[in-house]
Amino acid sequence: MSPSAAIYLLSTLGGYVVTSFLLLKYPTLLHQRKKQRFLSKHISRRGGAGENLENTMAAFRHAVNMRTDMLELDCHMTKDEQVVVSHDGNLKRSTGINVNISDLKYCELPPYLGKLDITFQKGRQSEGEDKRIPLLKEVFEAFPHTPVNIDIKVNNNVLIKKVSELVTQYKREHLTVWGNAKYEIVEKCHKENSDIPILFSLQRVLLILGLFYTGLLPFVPICEQFFEIPMPSIILKLKEPHGISKSQKFLIWLADRLLMRKALFDHLTARGIQVYVWVLNEEHEYKRAFDLGATGVMTDYPTKLKEFLRNYA
Repeated sequence: MSPSAAIYLLSTLGGYVVTSFLLLKYPTLLHQRKKQRFLSKHISRRGGAGENLENTMAAFRHAVNMRTDMLELDCHMTKDEQVVVSHDGNLKRSTGINVNISDLKYCELPPYLGKLDITFQKGRQSEGEDKRIPLLKEVFEAFPHTPVNIDIKVNNNVLIKKVSELVTQYKREHLTVWGNAKYEIVEKCHKENSDIPILFSLQRVLLILGLFYTGLLPFVPICEQFFEIPMPSIILKLKEPHGISKSQKFLIWLADRLLMRKALFDHLTARGIQVYVWVLNEEHEYKRAFDLGATGVMTDYPTKLKEFLRNYA
C-alpha cells in the first residue's frame, strides 16, 4: 500500500470514528428525538406477580394503588375470540388443568390455583383470592389513565386485530405499547396499527447491539420506541450453583457485559427511546439498572420498587 493510500485510509477511518462517537453522544444532531407520550420508571410485571396472583384484576388494582407507572401483561384469545389476560397459552401451570386457552370459550376458563410460583424469585410463591382470568377490556375500563405494556403471546392475526380494536375503542393509543420477542409479531402489530408504539423484538435487539459495537448505530434510523431487555446476570440467582457449568457462567457474564451498557442506554434515551430492564426484584438490581441509565424497571414487587424509588437519588 502506498503512503498516500495509507494516509487516506487512516483519515477516513479516523473521520468515521470521530463522527460515530459524536453522534453517539449527541444523536439529535442527525435524528429527531421521538416524542414520549408517557414515561415509566415503575413497571409492574403481570401486575406484580410477587404480591398477588399474576395477571389478575386484584394484582392490577394493587399495582395502581402503589402508583405504578405501567402495567405489563400478556394476551391470548379464547375459542369465542375474547382477548384474555394470561401469560400461558396452556393452563396447566396456572390452573392445574392441561388445556389450551384457544380451545375453550371464555366462560369455560378454569380459575387460577390459589398459589403460583414466582418465575424470577426462586423458591417463592404468590397467593390471592382473585383467581379469575380477566378480559383485556376490563383492564382498559378499570385503569383508563394507566399505561399498559401488552405482550402478544401468539402469532395470530385475529388476536392482533382484536387488541388493536380494543386499544382504539378505549382511545388508548397514547397509553399503550405492544409487541413480542418474535420479529414477525411486532411487524404485524405495527402494520395493523402504526399509532400504537412498538417494542423491539429479540432480532432487533441483537441488531442494535451489532450496530452499537461496530459504531454504526448513530447513523441508523429506529422505528421502535421501547427497548425492553433482560438483565442476564439475574439468571445466576435462579439456578443452583452446582447446576451451572463454568462455560454457562461465562456466557451469562459475557451477555451481561455486552447488553448492560450505559453508553447504549444513554444513546437510546437521548433519541427518545425508553429502556426497560426486566425482571428485577432486589434493590441492588434496581440500583444497577437505573445507574446504567435505564428509563424503567420491570418488577414482580411493586411495593418494594416504590420504596426503592422513594429513596433513590
